[in-house]
Amino acid sequence: MVPPPAVSRRFRDPRSTEYEFIGLILVRCPRCEAAARVVPAPGDSRPGGPVLFRPRRLVCRRCGLSRRWNGRVVTLSPGTVRAATDPYFGLPLWLQTGTRHGWVWAYNFEHLDLVRRFVQASVRERAPWYDTGQRMTLVARLPAWIKRAKNRDEVLRAVRRIQSSSVAA
Repeated sequence: MVPPPAVSRRFRDPRSTEYEFIGLILVRCPRCEAAARVVPAPGDSRPGGPVLFRPRRLVCRRCGLSRRWNGRVVTLSPGTVRAATDPYFGLPLWLQTGTRHGWVWAYNFEHLDLVRRFVQASVRERAPWYDTGQRMTLVARLPAWIKRAKNRDEVLRAVRRIQSSSVAA
């Protein structure tokens, strides 16, 4: 009898950037404190152009709050020193938790899964240096404390804490 294949502990950088995860951002509703969504505004007449500056809408299904963003200023979270906020409305992200090293955060579950897969991998492959395109991927921009193997268990506990708190809410 052949034993089942071992779970792959290899991670290959998919060359994702932060901009690929801003199509859906989960935030804390400013009115009722429930999970709300920041999504591209329907009926956006600009099919091309920078994705970052397209109009957005904040929608809370719990209390019915709806706001529109048409601004020109976007503030991306600078790091993990403090709690992260969404780039459009400045609201706290729903998927975040603090650790003794800093904050672990994600815009949505897809983003959180990418961080989880990277952290739990024992073999991490970067995109080739000679490959064309995006050089500083989301994985490459992760803080050093998240990348360190000695912090793997703590970061994975934080990711599980985020996942369990979002399921309970």
